[in-house]
Amino acid sequence: MASERYNPRDTEPRWQKTWNENSVFVTDNNDPREKYYVLEMFPYPSGRVHMGHVRNYAMGDVVARYKRARGYNVLHPMGWDAFGMPAENAAMQNKVHPKDWTYQNIATMRNQLKSMGLSLDWSREFATCDVEYYHRQQHLFLDFLEKGLVYRKQSKVNWDPVDNTVLANEQVIDGRGWRSGALVEQRELTQWFFKITDFSQDLLDALDTLDQWPEKVRVMQKNWIGRSEGMTIRWEIAEGTAPAGSHEVTVYTTRPDTLFGASFLAIAADHPLAREAAAGNPDIEAFAEECRRAGTSVAALETAEKKGMDTGIRVKHPLDPAWELPVYIANFVLMDYGTGAIFGCPAGDQRDLDFARKYDLPVTPVVMPKDGDPASFKIGNEAYVDDGVMINSRFLDGMTTEAAFDAVAERLSTQLLGNQPQGERKVNFRLRDWGISRQRYWGCPIPVIHCDDCGVVAVPKKDLPVKLPDDVTFDKPGNPLDRHPTWRHVACPQCGKDARRETDTMDTFVDSSWYFARFTAPWENEPTSPEVANHWLPVDQYIGGIEHAILHLLYSRFFTRAMRETGHLDLKEPFKGLFTQGMVVHETYSRGEGTAREWIAPADIRIDEIDGQRRAVLLSTGEELKIGSIEKMSKSKKNVVDPDDIIAAYGADTARFFVLSDSPPDRDVIWSEAGVEGSHRFVQRVWRLISEAAEKLRKVKSKPAKEGEALPVSQAAHKALQAVQGDFDKLNFNKAVARIYEMVNAVAGPFGNVAAGKADEAYAAAVREAAEILILLIAPMTPHLAEECWAALGNEGLVAQASWPVFDAALVIDSEIVLPVQINGKKRAELTIARDADQNAVQQAVLALDAVQAALAGQTPKKIIVVPQRIVNIVV
Repeated sequence: MASERYNPRDTEPRWQKTWNENSVFVTDNNDPREKYYVLEMFPYPSGRVHMGHVRNYAMGDVVARYKRARGYNVLHPMGWDAFGMPAENAAMQNKVHPKDWTYQNIATMRNQLKSMGLSLDWSREFATCDVEYYHRQQHLFLDFLEKGLVYRKQSKVNWDPVDNTVLANEQVIDGRGWRSGALVEQRELTQWFFKITDFSQDLLDALDTLDQWPEKVRVMQKNWIGRSEGMTIRWEIAEGTAPAGSHEVTVYTTRPDTLFGASFLAIAADHPLAREAAAGNPDIEAFAEECRRAGTSVAALETAEKKGMDTGIRVKHPLDPAWELPVYIANFVLMDYGTGAIFGCPAGDQRDLDFARKYDLPVTPVVMPKDGDPASFKIGNEAYVDDGVMINSRFLDGMTTEAAFDAVAERLSTQLLGNQPQGERKVNFRLRDWGISRQRYWGCPIPVIHCDDCGVVAVPKKDLPVKLPDDVTFDKPGNPLDRHPTWRHVACPQCGKDARRETDTMDTFVDSSWYFARFTAPWENEPTSPEVANHWLPVDQYIGGIEHAILHLLYSRFFTRAMRETGHLDLKEPFKGLFTQGMVVHETYSRGEGTAREWIAPADIRIDEIDGQRRAVLLSTGEELKIGSIEKMSKSKKNVVDPDDIIAAYGADTARFFVLSDSPPDRDVIWSEAGVEGSHRFVQRVWRLISEAAEKLRKVKSKPAKEGEALPVSQAAHKALQAVQGDFDKLNFNKAVARIYEMVNAVAGPFGNVAAGKADEAYAAAVREAAEILILLIAPMTPHLAEECWAALGNEGLVAQASWPVFDAALVIDSEIVLPVQINGKKRAELTIARDADQNAVQQAVLALDAVQAALAGQTPKKIIVVPQRIVNIVV
C-alpha cells in the first residue's frame, strides 16, 4: 500500500508535547536504579542556537536516551551560562538592560533547543544570572574565604582605558585591547584570588586517574599546571654596577647543568632590579614600558620578536666569581613565572640563541650528543636542546646532563653567598592563583564590605544574596556599580559605621565551575545537598568543545576540591568521562577582493554543478561568486546555517541525524546541503518501509527466526543491534549510522515482501522484530521518527520509555568463517567454510583449493596444522 510522506512539521511538535505532558525526562533523585549523569557544556545565551550547539546537544541526547533505555536513572539537565561582558556591550549599543537582553535570548534559545526534541529535564533549568543561583555562589565564596582558599592582594593587571576593565593576557593583542583597540595600560589593582595553587600537585597527579578523558586534554592540562624540577640560584651583583641597595639576583632554572654555557641574565620589565635601573635611565624606562604594553599570553611571547636592553648591571658567575655576565631587561621574561629572572644559555635554548645572535653575545656549546666529537661540535642556527654529554664545562665535562645537574646542585647547595646557600633544589609550577575580580556590572557580586575601621568584612550569610541593582545606566564606560548612588553604600556588619560594598564582580568562569553540582538539587537552600551531589557526581559523560580543555575544566576541578574542603560534596574530580566534539564547518562564499570583499550567506546562494565543476550563484542576480575555504561557521564570514531553517525545511531528526552521521564525532563536520538532503531521504525511507508494512505487522507478534527463509532477516537485525550498541558505548555515532544504513539495506526486501502480502506468519514475525529493533536503534538519534514508527506498529507506550533490546548470541555468530591458509609460513589462499567444520573437513577443503594445489605443485604436505577458527598452516 502507498504511504504518506513523513511530515516532521506535524510529527515533531506532537511527540514533544506528549513527552512533556508525561514528564518523561524528569529525573527522580530517589529512583533506586543505577545512576548515569550526562551533561553538555551549557550555552551562553547569545541570542540564537547555532549548528555547533545542535551537534553538541544531539550527541549528549543520544547518550542520555541510550542509557535511559539500558535501564539507568539518567540525569540530563540544561541551564545557561548567562553573565558576562557581551550583555553589557549590548546594553551600551542597543539601550537595553543586560537582564532583559539575557532573558530574552534565553527564551529564544530555549524554544530552539526544545524544537530539537532533546530529552532534557527542564525542571532543573537555571541561569547563572538567576539570583537563586548566584546567592549560593556567594555562599560558596564565603565558605572558601573562611577556609583560607580566597585572598586579596595587589596585582599587576592589563587595563583597558576605554572599556575600563581588566583584560586577560589572551585579550591583549599587539599591546591593544581585543575589543576597544585601545593601548593597554599596566596597573596595580587590588584583586580577589582563589588559591588554586594549593592543589597544584594534586591537580597534576589526578590527571593520571582520568582514563576516560582524551589524552590531548590531559597533556594540555599538565602543560598548563607546568610542574618543573630545578634550582633557585643566587647571582651576586658586581660592585659598581648595582643600583643602591641591590646585591644579588635570584634565578630559577630547570637546567643548572648548562651553567657554563651562560652568557647573560634576563629579567622582567617589572622585576625590582629593572625598576631600579629604569629610575635613573629614561631609555630603560621607555623600553620597560614597551614590554609592559605587549601581550603576555603564551602565544604572544612565542611569536613576538625577542627584544632586550642592557641595564649596565653585571653579575658574577656562581661557579666562577671572576666571570661577569650582563643583565638585560627582556620582553620574553614574565614576573609571574619563577623569580622573574632567567639565565640565558644560547647553545641549549632556541629563544636564548636568537637573543644572543641579535645582541652579539657569546654562544658556548655545553651539551653534545653522546656520540659527538667535542673538538668539532658546533652550534649553528639551531640550539641543541636534547640531553647528552657535557663539554666546555670544566669539572662537569664527560658527565651526562642528569649527573651534571646533581653535581651543580650539590656544589651550590653547600657554597655560601653571604651566610646562605647559593643554590637549592626547588619544584616550581607554572600554574598561578586564579584572579576572579572583574570591573563590570553583569556578574555575581563579591559578598564583602569595606570598612575604614574594620577593613574587609564578609557579608553575613543571613544577609545574602547581595543582589545586583536593576536601576543602573550604561551611558558611559566602566562599572555602573561604582556610579550607583545608593547600592554601594551600606553599614558595616561589625561596627555599624558607613562602609562600602565591593563593586568588583566575579569572573564568569566561577559561574561555570560548579553548575554541574547545583543541577543535582537546584531547589536546595544550600549550594548542594551533599548526599545527593555525592550520589550523582562525578558526571559520567561530559561533552563540550576542545577550547575549554584548560581553563574551564581546570577551574571546575579546583572547585570540586574546594567544595570538598568546605563540606559541600565529597569527591575530587567532577567529570569521569570527557568527550570533546569537533566543530561544524562550512564553505565560504564571497564577491570582491581585499577590503572590498563581501561575504555572502549560504541561504542567499545556489550551487550548480556543470561538467563536474561546482559554481556558487547569487540567487537574487545570478552573479557567480567565489567559493572559498571551509571554515568554522561564523557571523563575520556569514557561512552560518540557522538551525531553525533546517528544522523548518527538513525537521529536527534530519538535522540531528546529519550532524551525527557525517564524520567521527571528535572531528569537524562539513555542513553540506547534499548531506542534509541525504539524511532527509533516509528518514523518509525508514518511514516508508515501516509504514507500508505496518498494517500486516500489527497482526503478528515479533519473534526472531532461528532457521528458514527469515533467518537472514533476524541475523541482520541482531548483528546491527550488537554493533550499534558497541558504537553507542564508545560514542562512535557515525559508525552506528553506517551500520543502521547496512541493516536497512538488508531488511528492505523483506519489509517489501510483508507489505505485498508475500510472507507467512513466521516470516512476518521476524520482520516485525527487525522493525522494532530498527526503531529502537534509531530512537536515540531520530526520536520523533522512532515514536511515529512505534505507534504505527501498534505498540503501547513510548519508545522514549522502552527498554533496549537484547541481541541473541546465536544470531550474531556467522555460520561461515574465512580462514587464511599459509604454506611454509607464507599466505597463499583463503578458505571459506562452515564455522563448526571439524579438523578433517578443513584439511580436505584446504587441499582442494586451486591456489594450494598450484603452490604444492604435486608435493605431499608433511603436516597440516589447523588452529580452530583462526588459521591453517601447511608444512611442505
